[in-house]
Amino acid sequence: MDMNQYLDVFVEESREHLQAINEHMLKLENDPAEISIVNDIFRSAHTLKGMSATMGFEDLASLTHQMENVLDAIRQRKVQVTDEVIDALFESVDHLEAMVESIIAGGDGKRDVKDIVDKLNAIEKGKKQTPRTIDSKNGISGDGLDEFQRSILDQSVEQGLNPFTVKVTLEKSCILKAARVYMIFNVIEQLAEVIHSAPEVSDLEEEKFDHEFTVTLISEKEAIEIKEKISKVSEVEDVQVESYHTKSSPKESVEVAATMELEKSQEKKAENKGQNEPSVKSAQNNKTIRVNINRLDHLMNLFEELVVDRGRLEALARQLNNGDLTDTVEHMTRLSSDLQDALLTMRMVPIDQVFNRFPRMIRSLAKDLGKKINLEISGGETELDRTVIDEIGDPLVHLLRNSVDHGIELPERRSQAGKTEEGTISLVSFHSGNHIFIEIEDDGGGINREKVIQKAIENNIIDEVYAKTMEDHEVFQLLFASGFSTADTVSDISGRGVGLDVVKNKIESLGGQITVTSVRGRGTKFAIELPLTLSILSAMLITTGPETYAIPLSNIVESIVIPKSEVMKAHNQLVIDFRGKVVPLLSLREVLEVEGEPEEKDTYSIVVVRKGDQYAALIVDRFIGQQEIVLKPLGEYLSNIFAISGATILGDGKVSLILDCNDLIK
Repeated sequence: MDMNQYLDVFVEESREHLQAINEHMLKLENDPAEISIVNDIFRSAHTLKGMSATMGFEDLASLTHQMENVLDAIRQRKVQVTDEVIDALFESVDHLEAMVESIIAGGDGKRDVKDIVDKLNAIEKGKKQTPRTIDSKNGISGDGLDEFQRSILDQSVEQGLNPFTVKVTLEKSCILKAARVYMIFNVIEQLAEVIHSAPEVSDLEEEKFDHEFTVTLISEKEAIEIKEKISKVSEVEDVQVESYHTKSSPKESVEVAATMELEKSQEKKAENKGQNEPSVKSAQNNKTIRVNINRLDHLMNLFEELVVDRGRLEALARQLNNGDLTDTVEHMTRLSSDLQDALLTMRMVPIDQVFNRFPRMIRSLAKDLGKKINLEISGGETELDRTVIDEIGDPLVHLLRNSVDHGIELPERRSQAGKTEEGTISLVSFHSGNHIFIEIEDDGGGINREKVIQKAIENNIIDEVYAKTMEDHEVFQLLFASGFSTADTVSDISGRGVGLDVVKNKIESLGGQITVTSVRGRGTKFAIELPLTLSILSAMLITTGPETYAIPLSNIVESIVIPKSEVMKAHNQLVIDFRGKVVPLLSLREVLEVEGEPEEKDTYSIVVVRKGDQYAALIVDRFIGQQEIVLKPLGEYLSNIFAISGATILGDGKVSLILDCNDLIK
């Protein structure tokens, strides 16, 4: 059987379970006595083990199996949650993540896990395991449960849950029994919590059973629903569900479904016979599906071509001035706008996918540096285009590491300053208009203005005369200069000379911008502004000579017409007074070396653009108007063209270059 068709689903679900383990481990560290957290970790590890064994990744399965043993010992109060246990489990997760990444890269997922398995085994050592077997005298309710498991069942009844024993019989012709067991447990775990299985899950996964096995579980669902869902799994011959009798349940035996016929299930199998297994995973309620991002990219490319043709039709409708054609084009424009919103929504994913790996990272860094840090995250549900999500992770990692290393002080130093020993870093995201804002703020020592200026002078970034005239926000912007670092020593965390300039360049390449504010002794805040999507953007079309250019609306402050008499000169640079602010004036014709002479007029048509807190005024020949355009990259050969970020095709079929305002302001 070719398992490659299931690889994408395995990778996606493995990542989800590893992230869940990470999150619950952090909770367990803060609340070691909470057994429900251990149960959550156990479930994720158990599912990951079953998936790994089915896919043939033995090292993954071996390590998760040993993790299960330790977690089970914690559940049964035979092992206490200590720093040693937490560290060992976190180390295990590191190995698991490395193996999954190896599989993603096309490797075999193999890794030397002997040391960590031995460490986990040593933690578990001395635990006496209760044999779990079927008691044939008691029918399918054969016990084999230990006292801890029985107490869970008793508590479940008191809480209004239903305890069941489920006996599953596979068809005699079933070849891949382990695969069917995995699929059955996958169904069960969406409906209930598994308390016990006979034979043990490890034996089931190794196919050390005939064609029958029994599972004891608790659920909010009714027996008939559990039976129907399990019966829909291929190659299941029979499913029997009985109430499990606890101290809190009636003494009478109530058989819910002893030998119910599986006609519906068999009919369904007949309908699906010969069809391939689906390559996308449906959710429990069949309202969501997983779709390969490449398919969405292809769909977006097709829509981008439709946007180009829409612009062409709009231009033709204006030329022909035909009422019917105009009405049709307007209707198509409305429909395509709705389609665009739908497509962009499909590509949007919660930024929590990036944020959720940071608590573990901060914990590890704080421990290495001997600091106490609390990371507060909000706005994780904020959605961003998948292309932006894939790129924003590294800049955020760098900024958070910077806050841990440079921002938050050591506990004793915070105490001397009258602060709590534990520092706080907040990570916040929110929508505003067509942009998303991400803010990273710490309550640390803030930025030392004099130290920044001193380093900048030493690196010949500024001179002493200019330094005396700089305002705070100008000084803080020096942090983004190439190779700038205020670290006194080189460490694994920061101070390697690859500083915040890398962060700034990455964010600007995404069409965003970053600013920093700080108060000495109280903390620092980095604020990032990003567009929701990169492929389709709103722009103003302008002309300079015979050329038409597009300026992204996200960069435009205002478009104005001013008399030439209002233009001034300062330090041999043309400037204008824009709302009390002196703004440099640039001629696009001169900057882009456009041929021809400008038309003689008494006024200038100007577009004021900004990047962060810096402004520039661009002289253009004519405003055409606002239009949604499709951003097309110029390719590697033309990737370094000054002041040009890409191109688009206009309604008349001509190519228009998209201006990069960041370059123009620089």
